[in-house]
Amino acid sequence: MSASRVGPNAILQTEAALLEWGGRSLADRLFSASGLDAFRDVPPDGMVAEESASRLLRAVAAMPSTQADEILHRAGFLTGRYILDNRIPAAACVALPLLPKALSARLLLKAIRNHAWTFAGSGLVSVSTRPELTLSIEANPLATAGCPWHCSVFEALFRRLVHREARVTHHGCCAMGAASCDFVFHLSAE
Repeated sequence: MSASRVGPNAILQTEAALLEWGGRSLADRLFSASGLDAFRDVPPDGMVAEESASRLLRAVAAMPSTQADEILHRAGFLTGRYILDNRIPAAACVALPLLPKALSARLLLKAIRNHAWTFAGSGLVSVSTRPELTLSIEANPLATAGCPWHCSVFEALFRRLVHREARVTHHGCCAMGAASCDFVFHLSAE
């Protein structure tokens, strides 16, 4: 049986955020602490073991909380931007924002669920549209307290494709003992 895998951006964009925040020395220190020295010399160009990504996210999360949250948030934003620039067809980036926001949100949430293996690995992903737009990751292997990385990835996508003021709130967290990480999508600043 092979280990579950996730997309490489959990590592690549976290490294970019670390470089922005504290330079090469900070990135190197956290990659070493995570056992990812090999990725410093040869960045991943395909799917990676979820445990590798998890170790790096947890190492960042172990930093002082303000720094950790800012770095993980930035890494999530960079991941979302990468997805928008490289993984979502240009036609969808044009068409989705033109639809009623409730419809575009449901379509985007479905697409996210269909590609959940890239950010949830072995976690079990489900979505609900009632009473709220919700995405849950049961046994989330990339969970960190409050899941700032996931929230930021999702917000980047929703703000570009649904509504510029969309936001994501996090309820329950596997990193804090809950069975699932639950993300609620709010389509405007209301």
